[in-house]
Amino acid sequence: MEVLRLGPLTQVEIGGRKPGTGFIDRLFGGKFPMTTGGRMGDELIQRVASGGFPAALARATERRRREWQLQYVAAIAQRDLRDLTRIRSLEVLPKLLELAAGQTSRLFNASELAGPFALRRPTIREYVTLLEQVFLIDILPPWHHNRLSRLIKTPKLHLADPGLVAALLGADVATLKANRSLFGQLLETFVYQELRRQASWTDGSHRFFHYRDKDQLEVDIVLERDGRSITGIEVKASSTVSERDFRGLNRLRDATGALFRGGIVLYDGDSALSFGPQMFAVPIAELWAAQR
Repeated sequence: MEVLRLGPLTQVEIGGRKPGTGFIDRLFGGKFPMTTGGRMGDELIQRVASGGFPAALARATERRRREWQLQYVAAIAQRDLRDLTRIRSLEVLPKLLELAAGQTSRLFNASELAGPFALRRPTIREYVTLLEQVFLIDILPPWHHNRLSRLIKTPKLHLADPGLVAALLGADVATLKANRSLFGQLLETFVYQELRRQASWTDGSHRFFHYRDKDQLEVDIVLERDGRSITGIEVKASSTVSERDFRGLNRLRDATGALFRGGIVLYDGDSALSFGPQMFAVPIAELWAAQR
């Protein structure tokens, strides 16, 4: 028996192209072509808010997409979860998922999720595990090393699709355009899920983590290949990038030593730029660009 995890579509698939392995291989190769293009701007916000569920993308308007996404969540809570568990308080789950949407790309905080309910934190954790089992939530573990005691060992929470996040929070394209902080959260989830799906068809065994230490230096996504090499990805929702944006990646490089293959800051810019050996700022559209 083989189990295949079918997630929402990647941007490559939405564009009607055959999936390639170019981006992740370039990531571990530590080299990116100095490409030039243009900022995506509102198009990027639209891609993030739409998500990747085929049935939602088939809807003609943003309102209809949002309606389908909310109905999908309700159907899972009312049907699939009842088959998985004997928990009686299943009516809590849609509200819990809405609260989790507000935590997407943030450190997992069970107390914050438990706050509105008369439930203990262990119960909330059980509910979150259920939501993982029906592929609505992903828990991203921290990368750590036993000798590095200054690392934060709290996992991050990501929803399975940024379009679901937008629907659950009632955030349309105009809302995300006005609220750059919220858009940054959704964009990080968008990139994480895009990379996870690309890794599923890329050679090698890939594991995903995040990195944060007690100096508050962090890397949004840490990708490990075959247990022998590591890369870091920082996600930025703006069109500019500076040396300061590489502080977490530099710390990850120091922590991983010879395992480190490279680090990138994905941003909404118009060109790939070198920021020293193995460090690049890369336009986010390179994630799904045609394989070179």
